[in-house]
Amino acid sequence: MSYLFNPPPVQSLAIRGKTDRFPINRLFFVCRNYHAHAVEMGKPVDKSVERPFYFTKAPQTLVDSGSTVAYPPETQNYHFEMEMVVAIGKPGFRVSHDKAHEVIYGYAAGLDMTRRDLQLVARDKGRPWEFGKSFAQSAPIGPIHTVAQVGHLSTATISLTVNEQPRQTSDIAKLIWSVAESIAYLSRYETLEPGDVIMTGTPEGVGAVVAGDVMHGHIGGLTDIVVRVAK
Repeated sequence: MSYLFNPPPVQSLAIRGKTDRFPINRLFFVCRNYHAHAVEMGKPVDKSVERPFYFTKAPQTLVDSGSTVAYPPETQNYHFEMEMVVAIGKPGFRVSHDKAHEVIYGYAAGLDMTRRDLQLVARDKGRPWEFGKSFAQSAPIGPIHTVAQVGHLSTATISLTVNEQPRQTSDIAKLIWSVAESIAYLSRYETLEPGDVIMTGTPEGVGAVVAGDVMHGHIGGLTDIVVRVAK
């Protein structure tokens, strides 16, 4: 088969302790999945009547930990959101809560970088969020740790510093919808495939970074993620 021009390269993530890389299929993001963050965004969540909801980013937005990313155009409010990442290793449709762990390949630390001003304008006007969320270099993710290496994570510190100053601190045990719940609900609408990634939401303390800042994210048991904003 010939193409008019060269297809884009396959996006992938490093796997701790392995030379093979994890090829990326789709990037899903769980919205407002920590109560304190939902409150700080002015949209508190009542789990008794609400269900998880998601947005996506293009695979081309992915960058590795250790990268220096450009400050994105057309924004004056470039935010970090520290998140735990779940890598899917097996297909699954209508996966039950009890069997959700069976489709997980591993876990990683990641950042959902956001053009907050663009996102909020779109949100308040009832428009799609893509320009605020899915843009170049907006999905930095660290190396994946396999389930065999770390087990299934249900409690662990999640934190982020900017220029060594603490900004976010919480625990993944505070997720409104657990990893299993997020997988089960998403798989009602989409057949999950190997290479899919689910970013599980961010705790409170999100904020802006500027050129020259260094973000350092930590999740207990996983490799830290470090990302610099280009000067």
